[in-house]
Amino acid sequence: MKKVVVGLSGGVDSSVAAYLLKEQGYEVIGLFMKNWHDDSVTISSECPWLEDSNDALIVAEKLGIPFQTVDLSVEYKERIVDYMFKEYEMGRTPNPDVLCNREIKFDVFLKIALQLGADFVATGHYCRKGTILNADGSETYQLLSGADMNKDQSYFLCQLSQEQLAKTLFPIGELQKPEVREIAALNDLITADKKDSQGLCFIGKVRLPEFLQQKLKPKKGVIVEVPASTPQLNMPEVQFATKEAELAYSSKKPAYKIDDGRIVGEHQGAHYFTKGQRKGLDVGGTKEPLFVIDTDVEENVIYTGQGKNHPGLYRNTLYVSDEELHWVRSDLALSIDQNMNVLARIRYRQVLEKATLYKVDGGLYVDFENKQSAITEGQFVAWYVDDELIGSGVIS
Repeated sequence: MKKVVVGLSGGVDSSVAAYLLKEQGYEVIGLFMKNWHDDSVTISSECPWLEDSNDALIVAEKLGIPFQTVDLSVEYKERIVDYMFKEYEMGRTPNPDVLCNREIKFDVFLKIALQLGADFVATGHYCRKGTILNADGSETYQLLSGADMNKDQSYFLCQLSQEQLAKTLFPIGELQKPEVREIAALNDLITADKKDSQGLCFIGKVRLPEFLQQKLKPKKGVIVEVPASTPQLNMPEVQFATKEAELAYSSKKPAYKIDDGRIVGEHQGAHYFTKGQRKGLDVGGTKEPLFVIDTDVEENVIYTGQGKNHPGLYRNTLYVSDEELHWVRSDLALSIDQNMNVLARIRYRQVLEKATLYKVDGGLYVDFENKQSAITEGQFVAWYVDDELIGSGVIS
């Protein structure tokens, strides 16, 4: 009998994943990951992880499977939280959920599961795994979108490797969310009606600004409103000798200076803000709401523009350096001067958009057919062929 360790989070999705695996005849073990107990940074006055671990225990008892809690808080702090603070200090916007999957669930947690003699780990992610049998008898694994397109979570797994996919199962990937809740209710699982968590991966309820402010010290600076007519946003069309030169030009973000606009307010630290952000600026008196179009953490200035159609929010092309380029399907990786038509997204829940990948020396350009709003350094771009996620990278 094959043994599977399920990451029981105390939510309905992982509860049903464990139930389905048991029904399929696997020997199932439930493991709850405790990822936080650093009292120097308060997450919340409540203690959601305690409630979640209790719910996970009750589910395990109901299913008749062994259960234990593993403390991964040291690894989580080193690999996720410290990284987040460093990225925000540099003026980038990291994605902790993607990192948590790569660094914690499918690395540290996977290694613990294998030490327990598991053949696989399983999670309650809405995505699917495909297997291609190669001519030499080896297997290539596919990361496929979840059947429920409203809940598809393949984007969060965009950094997984073939080695990680080989050892992973996604039991609810073929189901719709209402079906998952129905299975939980029919089997009297305590999590059947529990709301989906909105917090950081396996930490729980956390409001990011307050969290950041406890480690990144406030630093007063100015908010500048840049008019849509500013010269950097209205550059004349240029003829380029090569495609690479054109891509380098179109991926470059405008460089703003304070005198490109007018000072309209103050902030407590440019590193607390990200592109596309509207809330938290606290500036009134404009015809349309202000959106962050860029931040300068060195000069501690936030640049904003009026309205969600401000040209400073949009561009077609982004760049990923080789150091931050990842292929889930390494057999499909591009060589220098090759290109590929794909579908891509730069954030979770974004509708997939047509784009072309261009591999150059040192990195890769993702050139979208339509301009994209708030392309943000530090976030992940993921690309697909049909419903298969084949690669991703951190936006430079």
